[in-house]
Order: sequence, then structure tokens, then C-alpha cells
Amino acid sequence: MVEFQYNIARFSPWQLVAGPVVVLILCIGFLSLNIITTGLPITPGIDFAGGTAVTLFTQNSGDQIRTDFSSYPLISVAEGINNGWYLKFGPMTDDQYRQFTAYLKGAYPDSKVDQIGETFGKTLQSQAVYALLFSFIGMAVVVFVAFRTLVPAGAVVLSAFADIAMTAVAMQVLGIPLSLGTTAALLMLVGYSVDSDILLTTRVLKRKGKTDEKFTGAFRTGFIMTTTTMAAVGAMWVVSVIGSIQIITEIAAVLLLGLFFDLFNTWLTNAGLLKWYVEKRGER
Repeated sequence: MVEFQYNIARFSPWQLVAGPVVVLILCIGFLSLNIITTGLPITPGIDFAGGTAVTLFTQNSGDQIRTDFSSYPLISVAEGINNGWYLKFGPMTDDQYRQFTAYLKGAYPDSKVDQIGETFGKTLQSQAVYALLFSFIGMAVVVFVAFRTLVPAGAVVLSAFADIAMTAVAMQVLGIPLSLGTTAALLMLVGYSVDSDILLTTRVLKRKGKTDEKFTGAFRTGFIMTTTTMAAVGAMWVVSVIGSIQIITEIAAVLLLGLFFDLFNTWLTNAGLLKWYVEKRGER
């Protein structure tokens, strides 16, 4: 079996950084276009856009349920356990909502309804944006205080930002909405990404030895850490899919995407900038 070797000596810093930078620029452009057209970088779920969630138990098929509610703004129908179904509807007028609840009680008397008003959804939306912004700013401050050097600290912050931006684009492409659950997953990604970046930066700057060997040792440890986490999250994703637990499925999917991009950005973007910094410092 051929063992994968992380040999950073084969590439220049700019060769390492070029690909991730191009991908990041494309992602920023994509998210900016979404913000201009919709007001948010990612399509919001009913948590933020407002709407109605319905849980019902019936022997009817998914196609029959879609037909029953075809006159209402049905967004999705997800199958649960024990003949359970989870339905999401977009915002409705007051009259339409009254008709909807009356029909629901008659056709599916055991159903459960949860409604989020559009105004309340926008409030949650702004709070989620502030939470992401403040967590990122707090992370950046801690990193700059810890390293007190512009390039290494900036590389950590840039890599973390790239992880979030690329994950957001993947969410949009795969149709994973921005909800309270996926916002929590993005907040967790800030911590995950900084963890691996700080590991790399600390190993390279604080330890003695040959630079290439320090990069290789840091990669071995960081790769094992990240892939182990991915395996655990992957197991959670499989269980949630089997059990039709949609919110857990979405959280696990976001974490898996973010951890994949973390490998990409840590060992190319951050490593490339660190290599350039170490080489320049050696010349001085």
C-alpha cells in the first residue's frame, strides 16, 4: 500500500496558495451575488424566513400528501419514523393560514403545527448573523494576541474565513438551508478550523528542527485529528439519515463539508503562507 506523504518542499509557497485563493475569490463572488439578490448569502430556512412546520402521522404516501397540500406553499416533505411526516410551508396570509389549519384538523387530526412569523424570523436571522460575526471577530482577536505577528495570525484567520465561505457555497449548491441548526454548525466550524491552524502554526514557529520535518509532523497529527472527527460526524450523519432526523442530518452535513474544506485550507493556504513567512524570516 502506498502511504501518502505530505512533502511541502516540492512546492513553492505560491503554488500552495494559488488554488485555494482562486476558489475563495469565486466563493466570495457567489455569496456576494446571493446577498445582492436575496439579502442573505445562503437561502434561509423557515427559522429565518418564516413559515409553518407540520408533523403528522398517516399511512398516505408522500405523493398523496403533496397532492393534499398542493394549494398551499409547500416547501418540502420529509419522511420520519412510525409513519411520520415532516412538512415545511412558506409564509401564508392570515386567511390562507386559517384555511390551512382548518383543513389540517379535518384531514389529519393528530397533526402538530409550529409557526414562525416572518418578523420573528427576520429577528432570528439578524441574531444569527451577529453571532457568526462576533464569534469570528473574537477568534481573530485571540489569534492575534496569541501570535503577535501579522503573517502567521493573518494566515490562521484567512484559513478560518475560507472554511466558512466555502462551506456556505457548498450549502447553497446542495440545497442545505440556513437554519438555527446549521448556524450552530458554522459556529462549531470556526473552532474546528482554528484548532488545526493553530496546531500547524505552533509546530512550525515554536519547535526546533528542519522546517519541512515540522510541517510533516504537524500534518500527521492534524490529519489524524480531522479525519477522526469526520468519521464520528459521518456516523452521526448516517444514523440521522436512517432515522430521518432532518436537523441532525443538516448539521452533520455542514460539519463534514467544513472539515473537508478545513483540510484544504489548513494544509495549502495556511501552510503556504507560513512557508513563505519562515523563508523570509530565514533570509533576514
